[in-house]
Amino acid sequence: MAELPTYKTKRLIVRPRLIGDVEDCLSMDRDPLVTRYISGPWRKPSKHREFVLSRMTTDYPDGLGYWSVVNQTKPDEFLGWILLLPYANVNREVEIGWRFNRKSWGCGYATEAATAIINHGLQILGLDRIVADIDPQNTPSIKVAEKIGMRFVEDRFFDEEIAKSYQVTKPRTSMTT
Repeated sequence: MAELPTYKTKRLIVRPRLIGDVEDCLSMDRDPLVTRYISGPWRKPSKHREFVLSRMTTDYPDGLGYWSVVNQTKPDEFLGWILLLPYANVNREVEIGWRFNRKSWGCGYATEAATAIINHGLQILGLDRIVADIDPQNTPSIKVAEKIGMRFVEDRFFDEEIAKSYQVTKPRTSMTT
């Protein structure tokens, strides 16, 4: 497994997520407003820890995984994370996702960090397409998806839950002779 690259944006450091980030991730997930649109073991401490550690220790394909997002001026301040993973629900797709703690909401951090990871996926990894399935009531995440160039494609249903499916595709280059 190749190590994930670190990206610096205007205000952020987007670096590979480390085991040392586990307490920050757990703390963020315990905020019911942060996880209100995402099902998971957030209120069961041992299962929650096991879930997060499992995600942190999985060997993902080269170039895919989780990045922690921190402020450049305060690198010890955990803001959230971005993922780029093989999509568990749909074969041969790669999904992007993000989660940020409440104190970082409304600052444009998700858009800034996700843009770096979209560029990583499309330009560095050469992916043709990246998807994000978002709860229809999660307006802030829908806005982030749109700001990073994703377009609504369809409604998808998973376990009787509906999701708005967004995607971004690699720009096509025209060939001229």
